[in-house]
Amino acid sequence: MSRIFLVDDHAIVRDGIRALLAAEPNIEVVGEASNGQELLDQLPTTPADVVLLDINMPVLDGLATTLRLQAEFPHVRVLILSMLSHERYIGQLFEAGALGYVLKSADKPEILGAIQMVAAGKYFLCSDLGLSMLRKVLTKAEEPALLPGALEVPLKGGHLSRRETEVLHLLAEGMTTNEIAEKLFTSKRTIETHRQNILEKTQTKNTAALIKLAMIQGLLT
Repeated sequence: MSRIFLVDDHAIVRDGIRALLAAEPNIEVVGEASNGQELLDQLPTTPADVVLLDINMPVLDGLATTLRLQAEFPHVRVLILSMLSHERYIGQLFEAGALGYVLKSADKPEILGAIQMVAAGKYFLCSDLGLSMLRKVLTKAEEPALLPGALEVPLKGGHLSRRETEVLHLLAEGMTTNEIAEKLFTSKRTIETHRQNILEKTQTKNTAALIKLAMIQGLLT
């Protein structure tokens, strides 16, 4: 018997999930909460095996709740149930400790399968998300590399890595550090580090000089 705790700020969503699970003999819904803090307040007196957790909630959202659960209730397993399908959210939640991620548009068999897998301590990603991410990977693999010989092109201070080459191209397009960080799904500090490494390897003083040198050496067209 898996004890399930529902956490979503919309009562109608919780009601729907409860109704969906009501007929399952191996599943018991033991509690409900409209945000992460309510969940944390109830868990000491309402033990649960799996938390079905939304992301966008007031007071304490899904990401913060997952981190708190890992620290305070590490035995409780987290299954994200959300409408958000961006890889950034998926990566953040898995990194925070979630075991499963299912879209609210998933059908009953998939949601039940996700609960079963997560309750057993296994990872689960719903089929729609998996196929979408696979398509993006395949599309990217079919695209020509930004610089086919980028790793082999010698510069004054060393060789540019593939990611440094990508950052260089985006800088040449006039994108800001924040825009590049958002496009590459990383932090502003990471992009600043790549930029500094590129300047050091090319022994240039600023972005304008860097782009001029890169064009001369054939790194940019």
